[in-house]
Amino acid sequence: MTGKPGKVRVAVVFGGRSAEHAISCVSAGSVMAALDPDRYEVVRVGIATDGRWVLADPDQQLAIRDGELPEVVGGTAVSLVGDPAGRGLAVLDPGAAMGPALTEVDVVFPVLHGAYGEDGTIQGLLEMAGLPYVGSGVFASAASMDKEFTKKLLAAAGLPQGDHVVLRDAAGAVSADPALLDDAARDRLGLPVFVKPARAGSSIGITRVTDWAQFPAAVAEAAAVDPKVIVEAAVPGREIECGVLAGPDGMPEASLPAEIRLHPGIEWYDFSAKYLDDAADFDIPAVLTEEQTATVQEAARRAYLALDCQGLARVDFFLGTAPDGSDRLVINEVNTMPGFTPISMFARMWSASGVTFAELVDRLVAGALNGGSRAAQ
Repeated sequence: MTGKPGKVRVAVVFGGRSAEHAISCVSAGSVMAALDPDRYEVVRVGIATDGRWVLADPDQQLAIRDGELPEVVGGTAVSLVGDPAGRGLAVLDPGAAMGPALTEVDVVFPVLHGAYGEDGTIQGLLEMAGLPYVGSGVFASAASMDKEFTKKLLAAAGLPQGDHVVLRDAAGAVSADPALLDDAARDRLGLPVFVKPARAGSSIGITRVTDWAQFPAAVAEAAAVDPKVIVEAAVPGREIECGVLAGPDGMPEASLPAEIRLHPGIEWYDFSAKYLDDAADFDIPAVLTEEQTATVQEAARRAYLALDCQGLARVDFFLGTAPDGSDRLVINEVNTMPGFTPISMFARMWSASGVTFAELVDRLVAGALNGGSRAAQ
């Protein structure tokens, strides 16, 4: 190990260039608090919104306080060393006497959400650097981030999807033809529809459309986040989530599922409902029959395998009723680096399943170290 004797040096990378910068900061704060200081030496690596890497100040705010979102500011400039022999980070500030010991790391925990973090980009960078890291590899990260290809891969594995339409170059398309969808597509999707950036999370850029007159503005809002846009038919049903964690043999284990129940008057689980407002109740575990629980867990494990995930994932479902009265389970999304904020469901589901937050983080770090760098496999 490169850290202090007997300790594992973990570089926790957070922030990033995506619209989910603030949520990444909050997640990282929870992860770092869970890392036992007797076992781990934490290197706090923040990525500013403009892409600068810094060794973050110890007093960097990593929580939402009075509605104020955290942001990576200040710190000593560092850079990831591309040569695997470098074992991690180089200090760019010639006046900072950090020494080589601080710049070397054993494992990276990239607590990054959205573009330039959860989408395979930093995973590729870490592969080139020869550093083991927590979470899925390049392919699974990229495929799970892109809702179009998530749906294609899950459908190929026989897992149910909601009806949807993909709009490419959506900003240009809405300028050329404000209608965008023909009558047949509109009739098939029905109302309401959800208009989403194809490669984003935390409900950023999403609009619930209840009148087709709202549609062009909704597409423009989503396209401001990502030029590729997904239009999804609403799927009636309960919002159910399930955590997946790699077992000792690498095969996926599923947590007890949870349910999100929105308060009256809240139409859908948007960014404010998730992080700023008291807008939902959480049943952890969800009130399901044994059969329903087993069905959700099996579907979550199958989704994890279908996308070639590693380490962890959170699979989001809608559980409704089919025309014949049977249960209808539809996969909404798969998150390869789910939130680790105090209200995030992933850790809470595993806690209800008998795995504490500290044990969860231990398992993720140990799994990354035991698996080693994928580039070296």
